[in-house]
Amino acid sequence: MAKIVPFKAVRPTRDKVCLVTCRSYEEYVNAELAAQLDFNPLSFLHILKPAYTNPETVSFEKRYRQVHQKYEDFKNELILIKDNKPAIYIHKIVTKTHSFTGIIVGTSVVDYCNNIIKKHEDIIAFRVRLLKEYMKYSEFNTEPVLMTYPDNKTIENWIFDCTQKLADFEFSTTKKEIHYMWKIEDALEINWLQNIFEKTDNLYIADGHHRTEALKLLSEENDDPGNTAKNHILSYLISENNVKIYEFNRLVKDLNGLSKEDFIKELEKDFILENKFQQPFHPSQKHHFGMYLDNEFYSLILRKENEIFLTALDTLDTQILYKKVLLPILAIEDLRNDERIEYLSGKQSILEIKNKIDQGEFEIGFILFPSNIGEIKALADANLIMPPKSTYIEPKFRSGLVVYEL
Repeated sequence: MAKIVPFKAVRPTRDKVCLVTCRSYEEYVNAELAAQLDFNPLSFLHILKPAYTNPETVSFEKRYRQVHQKYEDFKNELILIKDNKPAIYIHKIVTKTHSFTGIIVGTSVVDYCNNIIKKHEDIIAFRVRLLKEYMKYSEFNTEPVLMTYPDNKTIENWIFDCTQKLADFEFSTTKKEIHYMWKIEDALEINWLQNIFEKTDNLYIADGHHRTEALKLLSEENDDPGNTAKNHILSYLISENNVKIYEFNRLVKDLNGLSKEDFIKELEKDFILENKFQQPFHPSQKHHFGMYLDNEFYSLILRKENEIFLTALDTLDTQILYKKVLLPILAIEDLRNDERIEYLSGKQSILEIKNKIDQGEFEIGFILFPSNIGEIKALADANLIMPPKSTYIEPKFRSGLVVYEL
């Protein structure tokens, strides 16, 4: 029984949208960030990084209040304008290889607390507290939580009909993506969609676990009964068959004191190894792994006699690699904080793994087969948690495209 609500979004004006919106702040390298802030006065990055032109060491609270003030400046200058009526928004992203279409709405914090909105990732308490404080003082949210819903032909047909009309926004980015947005503010249409989602048993968080938990804390602290905005989560709802899931490959700096020969002997207890020499190898199915070590690629296949799976977590390739290799052989216990291991998303070429190892940054790399939405749902339904850095999920939303005021 998932609940969705319309809201009055704050959005860039049509003529400025391509200049205002930006990727998530963390995605920019320093040189690119500096160029955006130096040469694009309309970039939403000026809101996210308000002290750029006058850097100083300030408390988190003061910095977050500066974010809020810069946001108000953008509104006062009519760079950002608030819609007059509550609406829902259809957003389509076309990349070089994929097309994603979803619905931007508010979802219920109560649904999250009641496990109608389900999670599959662990969270870091400190990061959640920082996000909560950030949204408390900035008083807005512009990064929707990506959630999936079961494939629904009725919703699919409705979205198709809506997207045949002229879009409110249509713009391209420097990453060669095309973005479209349609505003739906007809009350009957919104009510119809709400009824459809009320018949949906569960929504599943694909990306945005920390933000969801932070919004839960913010809602719990809300002492203003008239402020219902804090009872909802800015969300981008997308059908299960429309998300793209990549793997996170692993790079490790050493063999934990083992020689190459001894390490391979340890691997052969649980895996069938085949040397691929210089031929780059990417696994094509579950429980198969790629490895790059000492200028050679290897295929690793989990031995049938070791396929003992008691839970949905046990079947995950990331968990198998952790339990069979990273923990017992390489002594990597903490996947999130151990400095000996790093991660590379499957969007990047296998040759990037090879290059990093050949240059001496790392000694060994493991290449995984990506998880699927069924595995994510099975974990969430069983209240189990994926190992850190198990999935890299698209689409990624641009900051400043839609702002939800808190």
